[in-house]
Amino acid sequence: MKQIHCNKCGRQIKMKNGIAHEDYVFVHKEWGYFSAKDGKTQEFVMCEQCVKKLEENFIIPSHWENTIEML
Repeated sequence: MKQIHCNKCGRQIKMKNGIAHEDYVFVHKEWGYFSAKDGKTQEFVMCEQCVKKLEENFIIPSHWENTIEML
């Protein structure tokens, strides 16, 4: 597996034997009509620390719920 880096801070996600040993967010967005990016696909990765910093600026907080079973 290739190396994974956070697109915001550039830090490499910890990997061991090709398996991520820390969690991160992967976004895949296909932009559609009524967007300045119409017809383009965007992907990026953010580490947990960068997501936390991003959330600190939210006017409306993220929705949270407990996960009963994790895969």
